[in-house]
Amino acid sequence: MAHISKVKNLPVMPDKEMDRMYMQRCLDLAGKGLGNTAPNPMVGCVIVADGKIIGEGYHRVFGGSHAEANAIDSVKNKKLLESSSLYVSLEPCSHQGKTPPCSTLIRTHSIPEVIIGCRDPNELVAGKGISELKKYGVKIRYGIMEKESRELNRRFITFHEMKRPYIILKWAQTGDGFMDRRRDTGKSHGINWITGKHARQWAHKWRSEEQAILVGTNTAAIDDPQLTVRDWDGRHPLRLVIDMKGRLSPRLKLFDGSTPTMVFTGKPKKERKNLEFVKVPPGKELLQFILAYLYSIDIQSLIVEGGARLLNSFIESGSWDEARVFSAETDFGKGLEAPLLHQDPLEKIPLHRGVLRIYRKKQN
Repeated sequence: MAHISKVKNLPVMPDKEMDRMYMQRCLDLAGKGLGNTAPNPMVGCVIVADGKIIGEGYHRVFGGSHAEANAIDSVKNKKLLESSSLYVSLEPCSHQGKTPPCSTLIRTHSIPEVIIGCRDPNELVAGKGISELKKYGVKIRYGIMEKESRELNRRFITFHEMKRPYIILKWAQTGDGFMDRRRDTGKSHGINWITGKHARQWAHKWRSEEQAILVGTNTAAIDDPQLTVRDWDGRHPLRLVIDMKGRLSPRLKLFDGSTPTMVFTGKPKKERKNLEFVKVPPGKELLQFILAYLYSIDIQSLIVEGGARLLNSFIESGSWDEARVFSAETDFGKGLEAPLLHQDPLEKIPLHRGVLRIYRKKQN
C-alpha cells in the first residue's frame, strides 16, 4: 500500500499540495476503468489517516462495487476510518442503483471528512450526495482538481450535460489530403490502407475504450470493415451503420453476427442474431435522430470512422468533441478529399512515416 513516509528534517507539504497529490492518485486509479465502467463514470478513491494512505480503490466494471466501497473494503483496520479523510474524484452517489449508496457507506463508517474532485452531473446525484453528507455532519470540500476530474470523465459529463454521446471523429489521410482513391460500390472492394500496423493498433485500442462505433453506407459497402477489436485486448463496441435505402449486402462482415450491430434505416429488414434495425422516421434529421436514440439507450461515447461524407456532416453540424487524424507520408495525387478542421491541433504525436493529430472542438 502506498504511503507518505515520515522522514525527519523534510519540509511539511502545504495542505493544497497534499490535496492535489491525493486527488491525482484518485484520478490515476479512476483511469484504470476506461472502457469498462460505462454508462457509469470512472471514479477513484483514496483514504488517508495520519498522513498515510490506508486504503484505495476504483470503479472497475459497470455493475460492480463503486470506488468508495472498494477503498473502504481495502482498509485493514476499520477503526482508522473514524479519523480519516476520504478523497474521491467524483461526488459520492446517494441513491440505490446496482449497488448501495456510497454516501450511506461513508456515514456508516463514521468517516469525518470527504474531499471531492467535481460534482456529479447525473440528475440522480447532482449535489444530493454532498447535501446528504453535510446533513449528517461530514465535512465536505470539493473542486480539488476539478478541471482534471471533469476531463477524465468527459464522456460521462458530456452525456449528462449535453444529452448526447461524447463524439470522436477518426480518419486517416495522405500527405496530400486524401482519405481514399476514387472508387464506387461496384468494384475495388477492401480498404486502401494509408497507415501501418501501429496506427491500426491505436485505432483498435480506441475502439475498446468507446461504447459504439459508426460508419456510413459507402464505407460499409466498399471497405467492408469489421469494426471490432482485434489488435488490442478489450471489448468490442456496439457496431452502428447507416443504410437508409436498405441496399447493403447481408454478406458484409458487419452482419456476421459476431457482435451486436445496429442499422439505422428507412427500410428495416428481418432481425437476426446480434442484428437490430432502427427505423428513422420520415422527415427526421438523421444525425440528430441517431444521437438522440443513442442517448435513450445510454450510449455515452461514439467513435465515427467514416466515410468522408458522414464525417463532414458531424463537423458541419458542430456535433463532435474530439478528432483523431492520422496523416501519412503517402500521396495519392487525386482521390476522395479528407475533411478539414479549421483549427490547430491540441497535440501532435510523431509516428513512423507520419503523424497523429489530436483535435478538441473549440467551445463557443
